[in-house]
Amino acid sequence: MKRRTLLGAALAGAVVTPALASGTARAADPGPSVTRTGTTTLDSQALFFVSYDGLVNNNAFQKNGLLTYKGHQYAAWYTADRGAVVGRRVLGGTTWSTVRVGHTLRYDDSHNVISMGVSKTDGRLHLNMDSHSDGFTYVKSVAGLMDDPAGLSWTASRFGAPRSTLDGLALTSQFTYPQFVATPEGRLQLSYRAGVSGNGRNALAEYDGTSWTGLGEWSGSTGTYTSEHGSSTARNMYLHGIDYDRNGRLHAFFTWREQNGAVMCNGGGITNHDTGYVHSDDRGRTWRNDAGAVVGVTGGSDKVSVNDAGLVVDPLNPDHSLMNQESQFTDSAGRPHAIISYVPGRFGQCTTNYVADRTRNGRAFHVRKNASGAWQKTEIPVPLDSSQRTKLILDAYDNAYAILPFGRIAGASKASGHTDWKLLFDGGGLNAFGEVVVDETRVAQDNVLSFLYQEKSSGTTPSALHVVDFRLPV
Repeated sequence: MKRRTLLGAALAGAVVTPALASGTARAADPGPSVTRTGTTTLDSQALFFVSYDGLVNNNAFQKNGLLTYKGHQYAAWYTADRGAVVGRRVLGGTTWSTVRVGHTLRYDDSHNVISMGVSKTDGRLHLNMDSHSDGFTYVKSVAGLMDDPAGLSWTASRFGAPRSTLDGLALTSQFTYPQFVATPEGRLQLSYRAGVSGNGRNALAEYDGTSWTGLGEWSGSTGTYTSEHGSSTARNMYLHGIDYDRNGRLHAFFTWREQNGAVMCNGGGITNHDTGYVHSDDRGRTWRNDAGAVVGVTGGSDKVSVNDAGLVVDPLNPDHSLMNQESQFTDSAGRPHAIISYVPGRFGQCTTNYVADRTRNGRAFHVRKNASGAWQKTEIPVPLDSSQRTKLILDAYDNAYAILPFGRIAGASKASGHTDWKLLFDGGGLNAFGEVVVDETRVAQDNVLSFLYQEKSSGTTPSALHVVDFRLPV
């Protein structure tokens, strides 16, 4: 599995037209729309500092900083005094109850987000926080807290003490990007990176309701990648997400980041390249490319490698400031969709400052698999005006929504084959800093798009943190 090929390169690079689209929706199905229904305030004075062009309370790769479970919504953030807080409200309610979980943010590093997950087997809330290529802090609630929100009070006594392990499982001393994902059986998995940027491996751990088990690493950092400019022998795979569909398949889009800047046309760019895709049908133990060939085994010697065949669904060299850790979602048929963003070639073939160039000329693209199994790609005709990330959700009718920086929302209909993207909400009145944290779990539960955003500020002056709700088509 060491030969690298491009899967469907001719299709992947093209912007499709409605005539090429498949999976047309019924005529009665509504197209995308959003109706703002309300905004609540989590914290009028939340922690604010800009690091890596982002905020620790509003990094789009944060999974899940906002989630919904059994009629209640939960949010996690850091207060102005750096304390970690978890809030809870009844869906549709205007009042949040908050609990401090006994941890104080260590560094001014926007990577050190708080991620939440629910283990359905025992009804616990889990939090992993404050990690960027070093240790992490882990907190979990008492059993049953998530199953009986009306009967169990929201107090600090419902949470255990912060720990530096997963109940004794240490994992790695170079831990980053915690992402919790629930299996169809109700177990809880934790995805994370072991290692550092440019030289790291993706790994999984699993909680069965009693204890945590380390499943091991599944992506590799070795192998040689060569561009037209030079070569690199180390890298890491950045995930756009990791999600189960309703049929139990685990999906992961990704991009590679090379360690050696020699692969770029200019040192001011970023070494990210290519959009890849893998999936697993055995709960993350074995990974396959789009054609179904095994390309990696979790915890085994064969890892998903940059040199494996059939991984790339949208090829792009490192000269266009491709963003890592953007977004993905699956539709009602289990087909994978992703948002990627970069500076298109019409603005030049060499970015020299990835923040400035993405802000000036960056565009987001919708990459997805259609009913015939082909990969399609459509540019979203809304300038990013930001270096930051865009989030993706699909509604009950499989219409797609891109939540762009500053809280802007664009939509595309299933009926068009997701080619008719247009701006639905311009972000007016939010005063949002940039990236937002989307509640990926809420849409299916009550047909609401809900996201967390923080108001713009300067320096380290605290600012308000809000959750805004939009009703989707019924």
